[in-house]
This record gives sequence, structure tokens and C-alpha cells, in this order.
Amino acid sequence: MIISRLLTPEETGVFAVAAVFAAVASTFRDFGVTEYLIQEKNLTDEKIRASFTVNIIISWLMGLALFFSAPLASEYYRSVGIKAVMQVQAFNFLLIPFGAVTMANFRRLLDFRPIFIASSFANITTFLVAILLAFNGFSYMSLAWSSLAGVIVTVGTSMWFRPSNFPKWPGFKGVGDVIHFGKFVSGIFIIGQLGKNSPEMIIGRVQNMTGVALFSRANGLVELFNRTVLRAVMPVCMPYFAKSNRQLGSMNDGYLLSISFITAIGWPFMAFFGIVAFSAIRIIYGLQWMASVPLAQILCIVGAIELVHTFSQEALMAGGEIKRTNVLQIGLQLSRIAGILVVIPFGLIGACWGLVASASFNLLYTQWHLNKAMGLSLRGVLRACAPSFYITILTIMPIAIWVGFEKVTEQNYLWLGFGGGGITGVIWLLTLFWLDHPLWIELNSIAKRLYSRRPTWLQFK
Repeated sequence: MIISRLLTPEETGVFAVAAVFAAVASTFRDFGVTEYLIQEKNLTDEKIRASFTVNIIISWLMGLALFFSAPLASEYYRSVGIKAVMQVQAFNFLLIPFGAVTMANFRRLLDFRPIFIASSFANITTFLVAILLAFNGFSYMSLAWSSLAGVIVTVGTSMWFRPSNFPKWPGFKGVGDVIHFGKFVSGIFIIGQLGKNSPEMIIGRVQNMTGVALFSRANGLVELFNRTVLRAVMPVCMPYFAKSNRQLGSMNDGYLLSISFITAIGWPFMAFFGIVAFSAIRIIYGLQWMASVPLAQILCIVGAIELVHTFSQEALMAGGEIKRTNVLQIGLQLSRIAGILVVIPFGLIGACWGLVASASFNLLYTQWHLNKAMGLSLRGVLRACAPSFYITILTIMPIAIWVGFEKVTEQNYLWLGFGGGGITGVIWLLTLFWLDHPLWIELNSIAKRLYSRRPTWLQFK
């Protein structure tokens, strides 16, 4: 919210394009090491050292590749700033391996306290550095330097929490097994990252940096959900599915429950922000980004469709279906790229509708793979999602009627945004309770545990 008011759309677009290359390199950097450590049934010190070795080699190679390819990317997109941002981000890759393996082990153990602390410190550092530098005129470089500062804090914190008996040095014995596993998993993530960032890459070349920034800000409403909910859930999913598969021989029940939870949260979220996109963009980003409003409304539809099988990749990998996951990922991203390329001549609006068509096809394509690999039926998925559909309709009905009678304008956007958000939130909770949704049972359980742990001064006899 603050950066959007300190940087122009063009400056934001420069960083967005450079960040795409860093994200792709970062995906390859891990080389499936995290997933290898999580799913390995017999994890030994030897395998941990081998993972550390692979992580260092691949990460440093990616850092060098990012640094020396920066001039080419800068020339291709006709922007000098892209080179500077990419070369600063390349230094992240020298540091990350010294914390990545330790963090992967915490995920395997489902011990998220160190991860939470490291992420919190890193996010606070990134925030402060970005704001201070942007305020002092560092432009898009403020985001590049803040990213490096966040990595330094993350690595330092992970080393602080590393268990005393955890291997500290790399080793070469067992490297072949890690590479064999990683060559498939890294392909999954690289292809996924390329597809995810393909809109920015295509728009940046066909149009300009301002077009990239407008699309990025429109997609920011969907990213709000990804950052606040999915980013918290995703690290837990694969260990949870893998544990269910090891202990029960199946993860279908857990997968369907996960779908019912995430759609019960995500569908009302996407629907609400689609309806009040004017208010959301105006409040979060400011006046200079209002051209993003129609794009955001379409991208909320894309986000809602993708939520249905957002955990498919983690489920397939947890079940050892690495090759199938690769095939699935290739199909998904080719569909995504094709959807954009076919309609990009119609501008940014066309690109967004192309993503809607792609997401619809990908939903069916993913379901086919899950049915083949796990025996997951479409009927089971629909049954899991049905309560979320009813919850969404009931939750957004008041705000939809309100906006239908009173169009969102510069005069009432705050009232509709905050007032509508409060009303929608209350109705969502009441609807969960009324339908006795499994998510309500979970929320009620969490509330009881928090109440039982309340401070002494809040307890009454």
C-alpha cells in the first residue's frame, strides 16, 4: 500500500519484470531439495549433507546465471533498470543455501515455530528497508535491496535455530539420489513459475512496463489471498498429505477436506473483492492505479477457479507421482501461455479473459490426472465444494445488492469498502455456523484453545 504511493507504475513494472527472472531462477535453485527431504522415509545425516551440497551448487550457478544474463534481459525489455535489479537479486542465491536445508527439515517435522519467527523478522526487515529507501528516492532499487536484506535475516535466523546435532557441512555421498529426485521436481516448479509469470513477461514485451504494473496491481487482490492464506497453508500441505499416505495408504479424505476448507474461505473472498474492486484498488493502491479495476474483477474469477485444485501438485508429489506431476504442470502452463497469447492483441482485458478460459480448461485437466493417480472422482470434488458454493452466494448477496443499487464512486468507496467488508465478514461466519461447515468446527476448536490459554489477568473466577 505504501510502495504503491511512493513508486510510479513504470518503476513498479521494472521491478515486476526483473522479479520474474529471479523467481524462475529461485525455483530452479531449490532443485527439489525441500521436497526430497520432506518425502524421504529414511532421512539420515548423509542424505542431509548431500542435499546441502546439491543446494549450494545449483544455487550458486543460478546466481551467476542471473547476474550475467541481466544485460540481455535489460536489452530485450528496453529497460536499464532491469539489469540493476537482477544483479542485486543474484546475491540472494549465494546466501540462501545456508538456511534452506534447515528450514526444509523443520517443515518435515511440522515444526513451524522457527519458520514463523524467521519469516516474521525477514518480512519486517524487508518492509522497513523498502519504505526507507523508496522514500529517499531509490526508486525500483529499494525493492531489490529490501529483498536482499530479507534473505540475510532469514538465513541468520535459521542458523540460530538449527539443532546442535543437525549436520553443518556438505557431503558428496548420496548426491546422485538427490539429483535423480530433484531433476523431476525442479522441472515441475520451473515450468510452474514460468507459467505463473508468463503474463508479466508477455505483456512487458508486447506492451510496456506500465502495462505490466497495471496487471500486477490487478493481480494483487488475488495475491492478497495467496499471501495471507495460501502462503500459510502450502508449507503444511505436502507434509500432511505425505503423512496421511504413509499412515493410511490414502490421502483422498484429507485432500477433499482441504478443498472444502480453502474454497469456503477463498470463494467468498474472491467474490467480495470482485464486486468491490473499485474500493479495494482505491484504498490499497491509490488513484494512479484505477485502470486496474476491470482487470482485477476478471482475475478474481481466475483465482476462484484455480482454488479448486490448488493443492493438486502437493498431493501428487506426496504420493510419489513425480513424473505425472511434471506432465500435469507442463499442460497447465502451456494452456496458460496459450490463453494469453491468443487474446493479447485485445489488450490487458483480453489477456485476463484468456486466463479465465485457461483456468477452466486446467480445472478439468487436473481433475483427470487426480482421478488417474489417486482415484479422486469428480463427484467427490463437487460434493466437497458444494457447501462452499452456498456459503459464497449467501455471504456476498447483501454487498452485491448494495453495489447494485449504489454504484461505487469516489464519494462512497470507503464506506462500501470497509462497511461492506465488515458486513460480509459477519455474514460469512454466521453462514458457516448455520450450515455447520467443517471449517466452523475447526474455527470453534481454535477459539476454545485460545480462550483456555488466555492471560491470567483476563480470567474471571
